[in-house]
Amino acid sequence: MRYDLCLPWYWEYDDVFVGMVERACIEEGISLWQVTPVNLLESITALYKGMTTFATLLNRGQGEPTFEPIQRWARERDVRRINPAEVSAWSEDKATMHLEFISAGLNTPYAVVIPSFLAQPVIPPIDLIPFGKNFVIKPSNGGGGEGVIIGASSMDEVLRARMEFPGQKYLIQSYITPQVIREKPAWFRIFYANGETYPCWWATDTHLYTNITAEEESCFGLDRLRDITKQIASICKLDWFSTEIALADKFVVVDYVNDEIDTRVQSRAMDGVPDEIINSIARQLVKIAKENL
Repeated sequence: MRYDLCLPWYWEYDDVFVGMVERACIEEGISLWQVTPVNLLESITALYKGMTTFATLLNRGQGEPTFEPIQRWARERDVRRINPAEVSAWSEDKATMHLEFISAGLNTPYAVVIPSFLAQPVIPPIDLIPFGKNFVIKPSNGGGGEGVIIGASSMDEVLRARMEFPGQKYLIQSYITPQVIREKPAWFRIFYANGETYPCWWATDTHLYTNITAEEESCFGLDRLRDITKQIASICKLDWFSTEIALADKFVVVDYVNDEIDTRVQSRAMDGVPDEIINSIARQLVKIAKENL
């Protein structure tokens, strides 16, 4: 049995997204193979015995080791993988992306990259004066704000932060204060999928999304968010991701590349992504699979 698209998943909150992918596959006339914890053993067995194959992999099994053989099977056979694991690992390294973005002419916060605690337990003093009164400390890898300290102000905080994820490099990053547009901080999260961009207002305190209207894009020059996001896509080489951009005196990319997108939808969770955006992303990913036939 040969499937056009394989979708391994286990997170219960992915169910709406998976349903959107399933409907898009039906509309595009391609076959979908869902691999879940229920059929995982049988699926992996079928793959490695040559009883089942697939043309494209859309992996939502990240973080669960028992799903890794599917990713490995696809990699070893040069199967089309949406967001290949090795590309994701490279692009999610904030220290790497910081340097790549600077080289490409993108605006980023002033930052200093420091080695991991394990690589260099004792580091020389860092001049914190250029950061101002407060700054941000964040581990080089990881998402969802894990390990991020906002409003840090001392070297002691830097040294102690390094020990939370001792194997990771850290960034000390200047704090960006955005403009206020129509009583909203000009802080945005933009989603990208297969050449399409979906910009949203994003509240850093509540994590709530609001769609940017066409009128807002036109009046406040927010269409620039799309151009910046496409430039990021050309650098990171991912098929889908999100990024955070703030408008201070200029547009600044504040959180570079987030690969493992939280696909919870707004109709099911207050801080979920607008349903229409996740639905459009699902359709774009299915188009990748169809183009690969």
